[in-house]
Amino acid sequence: MAKLYFYYSAMNAGKSTVLLQSAYNYQERGMETLIFSPAMDSRFAGGKVHSRIGLTADAIAFDQAFDLYQFTANHQAANPTLACVLVDEAQFLKKPQVMQLTDIVDQLDLPVLAYGLRSDFRAEPFEGSQYLLILADNLIELKTICHCGKKATMSARIDQQGRPVKEGAQIQIGGNESYIAMCRKHYKMSG
Repeated sequence: MAKLYFYYSAMNAGKSTVLLQSAYNYQERGMETLIFSPAMDSRFAGGKVHSRIGLTADAIAFDQAFDLYQFTANHQAANPTLACVLVDEAQFLKKPQVMQLTDIVDQLDLPVLAYGLRSDFRAEPFEGSQYLLILADNLIELKTICHCGKKATMSARIDQQGRPVKEGAQIQIGGNESYIAMCRKHYKMSG
């Protein structure tokens, strides 16, 4: 029975690495995967998932209007070895797209593994994460650590001098130069 899995964490926990490992495990057994990645993530080449440790894979770029269910249904009809759907940066999904992921599971009987941040740098939920937390069959926390050694649960945005920033647009694409993972205590102390 297929399920919707949401793997969530703070920044730098290895979400993309785990996604790429999952895709590799399927492909190693002769099963095809379909990988989606947001078009707005302009850090690397479009249509790619890239991990900080250097692993990459081709992906289908999606925007807010992209119909994940219809694309997957069409792909499955032409590719009977399709065994799993993976979504990188799932926090950028819109509510209708999360519903489409549930339809992929419920109607197409394909497991969906979605990877994303639980909250933004202001400790507010992303739309995609909010609905994945509500609708996913399984929630899996990927852990990383704060500079103090405690489990990091927050993603703090930093400026060019490394100082925490508490205001600004919810979405600002970036990596280690823009965000650091912190425990709740240090996140609260930083602002």
